Amino acid sequence: MTMEPSILATSQNGICTITLNRPAVFNSFNQDMGRAFQQALDAAAADHSVRCVVITGNGKAFCAGQDLKEVTAPDAPDFTEIVEQTYNESIRRIRSMEKPVVGAINGVAAGAGANIALACDLTVAKSSALFIQAFSKIGLIPDSGGTWFLPRLVGMQRAAALAFLGDKLNAAEAEAIGLIHKSVADVDFDSEIGKLATRLAQMPTRGLGLTKRAFNSSWDSELSDHLTTERDLQMEASKTADYAEGVAAFLEKRAPQFKGS
Repeated sequence: MTMEPSILATSQNGICTITLNRPAVFNSFNQDMGRAFQQALDAAAADHSVRCVVITGNGKAFCAGQDLKEVTAPDAPDFTEIVEQTYNESIRRIRSMEKPVVGAINGVAAGAGANIALACDLTVAKSSALFIQAFSKIGLIPDSGGTWFLPRLVGMQRAAALAFLGDKLNAAEAEAIGLIHKSVADVDFDSEIGKLATRLAQMPTRGLGLTKRAFNSSWDSELSDHLTTERDLQMEASKTADYAEGVAAFLEKRAPQFKGS
């Protein structure tokens, strides 16, 4: 019997869709799935025809986090290995990819799954989706960037409440507190993701990537230093073909046709 791959990746019209594909276990990660996920992210980053990446899940869940069968097995890897190799390396790839990454949250996002969702540039969730920082329920801390993203997105008090109490947060509540970009009705979800990804894939990819690089560096910078970073990145953006096209389109009073270069 042939096993389904744990990660599916398809590309069309400049959009690469990476699908977490272990629906029987709510798309929870084991090490093999982590490696496959990272390979898919690397391939999308290296493919110049890909101008937007969408990460979603197959089935009822987006991702339930770590597959606990792996960590409780007799030959289980230790937590340092799991956190570093499965999750940290995945989060680093999402944040360093200089292309827009959309989290398309089709169902529950719990534990590491919730924080993978938060690592995306724009996170859109079905109204029926739930976000759960489930770590405290088994005596762990939020990993996969959770303790970094949460206070920056929602403030320290709300971050502490989410992490300590582990309560379920629905998509509308997540949008209201700034945890995600948008909650959409389940029936409209696929259409909304398609429209957003298409729009992003038609934008000046290099400029968006440089904006993402600036955002990433801003957390560790003093304002004066960051202004210098902005200056340098703006100079880099000004040398792109998309900048030239954008200016020409503006002067000619027409819609720009960006090529992502």
